[in-house]
Amino acid sequence: MTVPTYDQFIEPLLRFLASQPAGVAARQAHDAAALALGISEADRQELLASGAQLVYKNRAGWAHDRLKRAGLSSSPRRGFWQLTAQGLAFVASHPQPLTAQEVAQLATGFMDVRLRAANQQPPLAAVSLTPTPELAVASPDDRLGQAVTELRSAAAAELLEALAAVSPSFFETIVLDVLHRMGYGGSRSDLQRVGGSGDGGIDGIISLDRLGLEKVYVQAKRWQSTVGRPEVQGFYGALAGQRANKGVFITTSGYTAQAVEFARSVERIVLVDGPRLAEFMIDHEVGVSARTVKIPKIDRDYFDEDEA
Repeated sequence: MTVPTYDQFIEPLLRFLASQPAGVAARQAHDAAALALGISEADRQELLASGAQLVYKNRAGWAHDRLKRAGLSSSPRRGFWQLTAQGLAFVASHPQPLTAQEVAQLATGFMDVRLRAANQQPPLAAVSLTPTPELAVASPDDRLGQAVTELRSAAAAELLEALAAVSPSFFETIVLDVLHRMGYGGSRSDLQRVGGSGDGGIDGIISLDRLGLEKVYVQAKRWQSTVGRPEVQGFYGALAGQRANKGVFITTSGYTAQAVEFARSVERIVLVDGPRLAEFMIDHEVGVSARTVKIPKIDRDYFDEDEA
């Protein structure tokens, strides 16, 4: 048999993780799902076209991605999978095999990554679905575009999980690395981390010119809860203490409406939330690697014969 599509991995993976409520190594979950699906040892050796990964592990990984999107599972640390309380409750309420419709809902549902940043996981019924175009009517370009969007969304969600696990000091370093890749500062040495006790609300300083006459001050908060107006207002006060005109406040979570309104009113602070930070990291390849896919397209000019 060939390796089943990733949607067929969802149920066996869900049931296996439910049997391991304390969590389990991802490689064990891969193999348990493969065993439940009856995938032979020979078929387990099949590689992706890129040669980068075994097909069955790739598809098990995408199945788990869908469970995470629905709020049913999580990756509390690298290479470790565990059902959430919501996931355990879902399994308990679905003792019989999932219907084709339920599997399809899990396989094709898309959840806004912003909900993950605020640590909010809606119940499965609340997940909004974006129907996937039928393969028979979607053009290859449509399917390719959809795949790229999906891959970016999955990478952004994983980045937010990874950022939530790093130390506050390393998060400050990551933020400065991102800003440098975005073109701020002539060299990496122009971006200095100054966070720590007594930092006065300033975690980093960016020199925009060689002499350091123009600077941007940075506040970086690795938070799960939403950042409110008091925190942003405190950063504004720290900028005033430095007689600074520009500041960037970056967090792994999000901001309250009052915080956003305050930043807009003072006009010298830019707010960056977790999803936007993840997008910057993807676009500028900070903590992210990208692979090139060659898409063939006929060069019509080559075949135009010179009639002279």
